[in-house]
Amino acid sequence: MAQERRPAIVAVDDEPAVLAAVARDLRRGFGERYRILRAGSGAEALELLGETRMRGDQVALLIADQRMPGMSGTDYLVEARTIVPDAKRVLLTAYADTEAAISAINDVALDYYLLKPWAPPEEQLYPVVEDLLTTWEAGAAADAGGVRLIGHRFSKESHDLRDFVARNRVPARWLDVERDGEARELLQVAGVDPAGLPVAFLEDGTVLERPTVLELAERLGVAGQPAEEHYDLVIVGGGPAGLAAAVYGASEGLRTIMVEREAPGGQAGQSSRIENYLGFPAGLSGSDLARRATDQARRLGAELLTVQDAVGLSAEGAGRIVRLSGGSALSAHCVLVASGVSYRQLDAPGFAELTGAGVYYGAALAEAKSCENQHVVVIGGANSAGQAAVYFSGYADRVTMLVRGDSLERSMSHYLVEQIGRLEHVTVRTRSSAVAAEGEERLAALRLSGPDGEERLEADACFVFIGASPRTDWLEGVVARDERGFILAGTDAQADGWPLQRDPYPLETSVPGVFVAGDVRARSIKRVASAVGEGSMAVSLIHQYLAAP
Repeated sequence: MAQERRPAIVAVDDEPAVLAAVARDLRRGFGERYRILRAGSGAEALELLGETRMRGDQVALLIADQRMPGMSGTDYLVEARTIVPDAKRVLLTAYADTEAAISAINDVALDYYLLKPWAPPEEQLYPVVEDLLTTWEAGAAADAGGVRLIGHRFSKESHDLRDFVARNRVPARWLDVERDGEARELLQVAGVDPAGLPVAFLEDGTVLERPTVLELAERLGVAGQPAEEHYDLVIVGGGPAGLAAAVYGASEGLRTIMVEREAPGGQAGQSSRIENYLGFPAGLSGSDLARRATDQARRLGAELLTVQDAVGLSAEGAGRIVRLSGGSALSAHCVLVASGVSYRQLDAPGFAELTGAGVYYGAALAEAKSCENQHVVVIGGANSAGQAAVYFSGYADRVTMLVRGDSLERSMSHYLVEQIGRLEHVTVRTRSSAVAAEGEERLAALRLSGPDGEERLEADACFVFIGASPRTDWLEGVVARDERGFILAGTDAQADGWPLQRDPYPLETSVPGVFVAGDVRARSIKRVASAVGEGSMAVSLIHQYLAAP
């Protein structure tokens, strides 16, 4: 990157000595990768940000002192967010201002607050800033995009490709053929007929017309092949439970491989914001949690096999065999099923036909920017629906929540209910449900049933969160499940013809050596933290299993 095009870190403090110290430490730690800009007031900093954006330069990080005359640090960050919405935000506070900093987490989506003084910077400043910059760089790389995808927004094939690259954090740019002149120019230069959409332009010059997700994954090197013939542990599912097991399994010396059908993070990876996960006071996105956990698992030696699905399981002597959708199989001493759940499909007229063309299951974060100045409907009343409503409210002109119950309080965490109540352009309609979706090639409206009868509600996009079904069809006839398809474990599994004299371990299924963790387990607690706990606990039980005679 050319020297003048380096992204900027902007520091603001009204005390010259403190500002000089901040700039000095930042320059020493990050000056080779970033330009360090400084301002003596909030107003001066806002002017500086405007000039920086006018030049087309990126701003990665804002650091502001809380106590400044004229404009406080939090007030400045509120204004700055409209100019550089993607920049990370840090507040410098004295110990007495800690309460203001915690309030700012909600008010300005603060990423971190630092107590003054921050000496030594190697311990108190650099690790925090490095972590924030790493997160920013991952997002900036994805937005800059080495791959260019061109297609129609309301096309299921286009949506599937966009969702795949977004969830796997593949650097990619999306170009809507109907809105972007650049898209039409590229198609003309490449000689691609509109019937060949969607099209992927790869960095090496390859043009893929109407590729499947698997074809694109293979060309991008996302879908790998196993390096071993036999493993100590095969993990099926890359959500929080599977990722935690991969981290603990690899760190404790087990030859570990994790298989994930879509992208690391599972259903939790689609969450726009997880605010109640221990240790992250500002919250974090599901994709950020997935990125951190994936990097951690790989660093410790776990193999990750993505865009592969488990389609069968068998026990052969002491071995456990997992058959994959590509036709190959993985052999292991133990298997951990952490395959999670899928959002339940809404069985109403029009929804199946318009899926991917205005109707989406889960948050589908790749669609957020396309929802600018539009009306978005979120169906559901649990936490995942609430998080989506808050997230899409940052893009859409209007968000309507349809909730079957008579209030949000019965099914949603208190902090989310409060957040939604503060958002003026989010409307919650209780005792309401969608009974049909209308539209020709894309969603145009929903037919609602509510307290006052039926009505038609125009909508540009609809995101559905109406419960989940376990991904366990591939285990039918092999592992004991309850009537809803969730996997039985521990004493619950013992009644189904348990073959050994010892009792099953707490997370062991009806097949010895096959364990289960996370949302797919019967009677599990549907929380990220509990899934992570079960994933790590399963590895401890697997060690016991492997050590037993």
